[in-house]
Amino acid sequence: MIDLSQQRGSLLSSFLALVGASDGDGHESDFVGTWLVQDSSGQPFTIRLEVSGAATANRAGEGMNGTWDLDGVSAVIAWDTGWTTKITRTEDGFTKTAYDSTAAAPTNTSAAEKIR
Repeated sequence: MIDLSQQRGSLLSSFLALVGASDGDGHESDFVGTWLVQDSSGQPFTIRLEVSGAATANRAGEGMNGTWDLDGVSAVIAWDTGWTTKITRTEDGFTKTAYDSTAAAPTNTSAAEKIR
């Protein structure tokens, strides 16, 4: 005869182990998803941050690829173009800043809105 309370406990333990395992890589966060931002000309484009650490964007028909990681309250994206983008949590929401390879200060700043 099967002890149902033991079986439920075993299922719950298995579920909690799976949930805990998915939190270990640091990319399972509020940053994973698709973000609507603006480029330096004020034109909207999207940035997609994947759980795997991959980042993609489509700015003015230009496909961009990179990787991202968490740094405190920011997702820092290193693009294959040499640019770096940060999406940062603020008191009022999120902000996107972009830096070219030679910039000490942001080259561009805009609001960042998670749309998916």
